[in-house]
Amino acid sequence: MKRPKKTKHKFTMVDIFAGAGGLSEGFIRAGFEAVAHVEMDKAACNTLKTRMVYHWLKSRNKFPVYYSYLEQKISRQQLYEQVPKAVLNSVINTKINPELLEGIFSHIDDLLNGRRLDLLIGGPPCQAYSLVGRSRDKNRMKGDERNYLFTQYAEFLKRYMPTYFVFENVEGLLSAKDEVGVLYFDKMKQRFSDLGYSIEYRVLKASDYGIPQDRKRIVLVGHKGGEAGFYPFPEKSVSDDFCINDLFADLPSLRAGQGKVFWGGSHAYPNRSCLMKKGILSPDLTPPLTFHVARPHIAQDLEIYRKVVAAWDKDACRPNYNDFPDSLKTHRNRTAFIDRFKVVAGNRTASHTVVAHIAKDGHYYIHPDIEQNRSLTPREAARLQTFPDDYFFEGVSETPGRTASYKQIGNAVPVLLAQQIAEKLLENW
Repeated sequence: MKRPKKTKHKFTMVDIFAGAGGLSEGFIRAGFEAVAHVEMDKAACNTLKTRMVYHWLKSRNKFPVYYSYLEQKISRQQLYEQVPKAVLNSVINTKINPELLEGIFSHIDDLLNGRRLDLLIGGPPCQAYSLVGRSRDKNRMKGDERNYLFTQYAEFLKRYMPTYFVFENVEGLLSAKDEVGVLYFDKMKQRFSDLGYSIEYRVLKASDYGIPQDRKRIVLVGHKGGEAGFYPFPEKSVSDDFCINDLFADLPSLRAGQGKVFWGGSHAYPNRSCLMKKGILSPDLTPPLTFHVARPHIAQDLEIYRKVVAAWDKDACRPNYNDFPDSLKTHRNRTAFIDRFKVVAGNRTASHTVVAHIAKDGHYYIHPDIEQNRSLTPREAARLQTFPDDYFFEGVSETPGRTASYKQIGNAVPVLLAQQIAEKLLENW
């Protein structure tokens, strides 16, 4: 990968609709300074705060303090007391709507402290644009206020006029239409163009760039007053010499219902080179293992899991719901989503897309090892999203929850993909 050119200036960045920070983490790795994150979900904001504490401690070579938290030697409150309040205040827990914009802008202005904003990143919630979301909604998401969150994105551009912006969303954005049949994407591009931005976009498939997941997303980039040809294309990766089984190989074997959020102590990483290549592990750090905790499953589902994995191991085929014996079928819907039980193929270099539905059940993300016979843990899902192993997913309370972590992981942008986009964008500056 070509390194971005060095610069003494550290470009400022604000992440809106930030989620748990997958997109932001990639840009921070590339060298951007995260001035603020704006996010409505409380649990995700706690995750962002913990990660900003991590970066502050890392910049001062104080890893032992952060690792003490991952080992449960100190509480979250004690961790937060190690940093200036400004670090925590950079995370703004609020909805983004017209009534709240001035308050958000005032908060960001204080954080910028007279500096200009160089970059705006983020992608509004995708349910209104996703094909699955539209298929499940009786009104096809028409009239949903989330369809127009791009107008709030435009208000940030109008206020700060950053040199670049990066807007990420689902591929369904390209076909979603309003009540009179006009594409939201066309409205969006026009709105951004009216503010003086040149627009370029592509649908990027994550596995083309070394991410262990076949995730497709539209990434739109705007350049203030720029000429064409500025799109930050990541360099496509050659075929990997390892697969999903290798990605999970060092993690302790679990059965359904086993595991824990905090494992404590140092974790052995025999496949360090594999994890380093994906950005999951740093060359000189060995973080404690967290969030390797498996869901419990009823006996009926476990029997289906076994059949699904066995079919893949034997013939590389994926049975649909109607292939199972009637004694195992409890869902009334036998015509839609008949692939609701799906193994993450261990012998492939990329999994199918990890989405937020993983927070509801694990049927679509069955572990490839038939002996473990369970769905993926949050840590395994996080690795598919190339979150580093020291990334900690908070809940609303001091006690982190498995469901909240799944939701944050499923909604995220793969960190390694974001990093590669960011590094290419720096080459344009």
